[in-house]
Amino acid sequence: MSDGVQGPDRTRAARTPGLASLVRLRQDTAKPLYLQLEEQLRALIEDGTLAGGTTLPAERSFAEAMGVSRTTVQRCYDTLRRQRFLSAHGRLGFVVEAGRTRLSPGMDRLKGFTEEMRELGRVPSSEIVERLVLHDRAIASLFGLPSTVPFLKLVRIRKGDGIPLSREVAWYNLGAAPALAEADLGGSVYALLGTCGVPLVRCQQTIEAAMANAVECAVFGFEEPLPCLLIKRRSYDREDRMIEYVEGLFRGDAYAYRLDLRA
Repeated sequence: MSDGVQGPDRTRAARTPGLASLVRLRQDTAKPLYLQLEEQLRALIEDGTLAGGTTLPAERSFAEAMGVSRTTVQRCYDTLRRQRFLSAHGRLGFVVEAGRTRLSPGMDRLKGFTEEMRELGRVPSSEIVERLVLHDRAIASLFGLPSTVPFLKLVRIRKGDGIPLSREVAWYNLGAAPALAEADLGGSVYALLGTCGVPLVRCQQTIEAAMANAVECAVFGFEEPLPCLLIKRRSYDREDRMIEYVEGLFRGDAYAYRLDLRA
């Protein structure tokens, strides 16, 4: 069914200045107009074009500018509100939530979350949820070590500018870095490992798509499970000993890793 787009053009650009001029809706695709609008507004928020605190046009005026029905705009705004990209402010209408610009860190070298946030101009912080020293046969096998070797299990919520960006479960080889057992782990563990004489020099890393579970939804403030990036990393020291194994779930609405590839 037509969604109220007027005129003969099959690819339609907005005809008025402002937000509508940044959006293009296509008629030569099966993708519904509300979904096209939602995806493009989300992209404008993530790349910083629509900064936090920006008030979006009223539903009726935006619909008229785009040549679509008001229902299309309502559906789009409501979806972005449920995904925490927008918040409703009564007569002010819908306002872009702060901190929703998508981060695009490079993957050109080994670095920890703290360094990565600082490179991106964010203030890093961590909330320690769980900290245990224990023996674990399965983890020892993963490290290729005897089951008698102690490990530090560290569960942290990693934040940038106070916004939860990842939930991280990490294991550290205390046989190689015993000082971690009693150290202050509120900052960069990678920097701490360096001062302990076991700096990390290389890692093996995989990135997978994953849905946030109930615990992670609560951490990120999701009303429903949303796609995220699951990053698994094995990190090694100069003696090629595996020091760290970590699984970090990064919110997919805030993270997009960048790779620079050359021929």
